[in-house]
Amino acid sequence: MKLNIVPARTGLVWVREGISTFFRQPIALTGLFLMFMALMSLLSLIPVLGGVLGLFFVPCATLGLMAAAQEAHAGKFPRPLTLFTAFRAGPSKSKQMLVLGVWYSIGFLALLALSTTIDGGSFAKVYLVGNELTKETVLQSDFQRAMWVTLALYVPFSCLFWHAPALVHWHGIAVPKSIFFSFIACLSNWRAFVMYALTWSLLFGCAAAGLGLLSSAFDQAAWVEELLLPVILILASMFFTSAFFSFKDCFSTDVILA
Repeated sequence: MKLNIVPARTGLVWVREGISTFFRQPIALTGLFLMFMALMSLLSLIPVLGGVLGLFFVPCATLGLMAAAQEAHAGKFPRPLTLFTAFRAGPSKSKQMLVLGVWYSIGFLALLALSTTIDGGSFAKVYLVGNELTKETVLQSDFQRAMWVTLALYVPFSCLFWHAPALVHWHGIAVPKSIFFSFIACLSNWRAFVMYALTWSLLFGCAAAGLGLLSSAFDQAAWVEELLLPVILILASMFFTSAFFSFKDCFSTDVILA
C-alpha cells in the first residue's frame, strides 16, 4: 500500500465519480442508505444506549456503503447484505471492525462530553437522549457555541476515521495504524478534501435554495417540503458513494478491492 498525493481538482473528480456511479444503481444505493438510516432509527429507540450503539456501527455501515459503491462502479448490483460487509470477511477482520467501532464511539462521546462544558449538556442530550430540539433551545447562545465547537472538532476527528474502515477491511491494517494512515492521507491531501467538501456543500445548498425558490414561485410550501426529504436522501446517497473514490485515489495497492 502506498499513499498518493493528489491535486486539489481531484476533489471534484470524487464528486463527479460518486454522482455518475450513483446513477448506475440509484435504487440499490438509495435503498442501502435507507437501510443504514433505518438501523440508526431503530437503535435510537433504545433509551440512552441507543445513541451509543448507533455510533458503534457507523464505521461498519460506512464500509458497507463504500463496498456498495465499489460494486456499482464495477457494474454490479449491490445487494442488501453488502451493507454488512464488515461482518462477512472472516472473524479476524470482523473483530477489527468492531474494535474500530469502539474507538469511534469513545472519540465521538469525548467530543460530546467536551460540549457539555459549554452548554451544560443540552447539545449532547439532543443526540444521546433524544431531547426535543425546540426553537428556544436552538436560539440559546450556549447551545449554539457547543454545536459549532463540536462541529469544528468533528472535522479532524472524521479525518481519523474517513479511510480507516476501508484500510481495515481491504488491506488488513490494524485499527491504530488504520486511524493513523487515514489522518495522514486526509492531511496530505487536504486541498483535494477542501475542494470535495466545498463542492458537496454547494450542491446541498443549491438543492435547498432551489426548493425554496419553487416554494416561493408556486406558493406550494407543503408540496415542496415533501420533496425535501427525497432530495436530501438522494444527495446523501451520492455523497457516501463518492467516499469510496476518495479512498481509491489516496491509496495505491496491488490488492483487488472486492
